[in-house]
Amino acid sequence: MNLSVKIKDLVLIMLMIFGLQSCSTQKNNANPTPEPVKTVEIALEKPKNKEENCFKNAADRPELYLPLLKNKTVAIVANQTSLLADKTHLVDFLVQNNIKIKHIFAPEHGFRGTADAGEHVKNGIDTKTGLSIISLYGDNKKPKSEQLQGVDIVLFDIQDVGVRFYTYISTLTYVMEAAAENGKEIIVLDRPNPHDGYTDGPVLKEKWTSFVGLHKVPVVYGLTIGEYGKMVNGEKWMKNAVQVKYTLIPMLNYHKNKRYPISEKPSPNLPNDQSINLYPSLCFFEGTQVSVGRGTDFPFQVYGSPWLKNQEFSFTPKPTSGAKDPFLNGKLCYGKDLRKFPEIKGKLDLSFVIDAYQNFDKKTQDFFLKNLWFDTLAGTDEFRKQIISGTPEAEIRKSWQKDLENFEKIRRKYVLYEN
Repeated sequence: MNLSVKIKDLVLIMLMIFGLQSCSTQKNNANPTPEPVKTVEIALEKPKNKEENCFKNAADRPELYLPLLKNKTVAIVANQTSLLADKTHLVDFLVQNNIKIKHIFAPEHGFRGTADAGEHVKNGIDTKTGLSIISLYGDNKKPKSEQLQGVDIVLFDIQDVGVRFYTYISTLTYVMEAAAENGKEIIVLDRPNPHDGYTDGPVLKEKWTSFVGLHKVPVVYGLTIGEYGKMVNGEKWMKNAVQVKYTLIPMLNYHKNKRYPISEKPSPNLPNDQSINLYPSLCFFEGTQVSVGRGTDFPFQVYGSPWLKNQEFSFTPKPTSGAKDPFLNGKLCYGKDLRKFPEIKGKLDLSFVIDAYQNFDKKTQDFFLKNLWFDTLAGTDEFRKQIISGTPEAEIRKSWQKDLENFEKIRRKYVLYEN
């Protein structure tokens, strides 16, 4: 009898334990831990034969992205560079393939790429497709929640130039952030970086964060725009450390140390390969009393100022379609003609800004603008102070080295293509 009671008590205890475990399991199932947001990897494949042994932009690989867009409502971030190899615009191509597009988001310089740097770009209608265009520049750099209503996927396809103060990577960041906050997906169609495969310049200090520098990266960061987006997502660099479902459509047969022709100028004042090559070295002048040729037929291929001494070359900035009110408008500028300057490989050329400072008539005019735009572009005030103090170029570069090495540890985690 005592044995029977003990067995009953044991059974009762086991039932109670099982009941508690079952309750705990039900609670866990009722509130499951959300899955972490991850970057969707589409594997790089090697060309199967000689005919395929060629380079392709991601836009020219519709077999990879069209299936992801079918039966979805899409918003497109695009501009004049969003072209297929046959010069068909991506928006037109998607319309032809019956992809439902809600509207177009346009970055700095607008959808057709005709607006001057910093110019306010208005919303409008694309006359060819009838789609609405929403500007992501000026007061609306980040898509608003209502602008993403009814959208499933945001598709991003813009030719970047691989330099921190070129604003398309900031636009990508804000679009990713808005998508994450509103539960939308991001698909990026990758394109070449004309300054890929190396890093150089000062790494941005947090104090100098702006639209021309959102993240602690060097001036030249050595990633394609698709890889850059992966880094922003993976490092949780967006507001409140949000992450987005991010799909990168890779290029075919791309190598980071090769240079590829760009089919359409990325902005009005980068009209050719030479201007793009010189851009990261010359753009520092935008924070000084020196013109980089805006308002001429050769922007970012010359530099000059009324207060530069001992210079043989001269030019006079005048209003153009891409520079309606150019810096130093109507003033005769003396400086350097770099249209035939050899290609700059693997580093910034600091000699331009250092030589200009040393040959500037500082008694008549301050070299640096008073708004410290130079520091905003550089991402630090140290570079300006080094130029003023006459610090040798080798020492300036040495001062960047530790930060560049630390950035490289981050960068290499997101490199997708061969060097």
